[in-house]
Amino acid sequence: MSADPRPRALRRRDTEHRLTHDIDVWVASASADGAPYLVPLSFDWDGEALLVATPADSPTGRNLAATRVTRLGLGHTRDVSMIEGEVEALEIDALPHQQGDRFAARTGFDPRAQATPYRWFRITPGRIQAWCEADELPGRELMRDGRWLA
Repeated sequence: MSADPRPRALRRRDTEHRLTHDIDVWVASASADGAPYLVPLSFDWDGEALLVATPADSPTGRNLAATRVTRLGLGHTRDVSMIEGEVEALEIDALPHQQGDRFAARTGFDPRAQATPYRWFRITPGRIQAWCEADELPGRELMRDGRWLA
């Protein structure tokens, strides 16, 4: 347990650092009948949204396209940022070439080169929470309705 809980501004900086430097994120989705699904996916962050790619016909691809919402887990369980976001599904050729190149360079994976049909999913955060341990549960909300609180 840390000596003192981090102030909200530091939690935001830590979350933004993860968004900028981490490569993978846990993506939670659910089917229309509520069956949960959780997978790790590589992502790129452009300062406003996360971009992920997954096969269009995978459970995650189908779920994200149908429900248009997700919850993401970034970081470790004792230092986590939870992101709830709205999802925009894009065909693999709908993204500007330079964005696809940036994704491929950052993640080491280019879904455009796969034989299996992939889709892009742009996730815009609406709510972000961050905490390390129980002492940081109060004040964990960093973003609400798409606006940073700190």
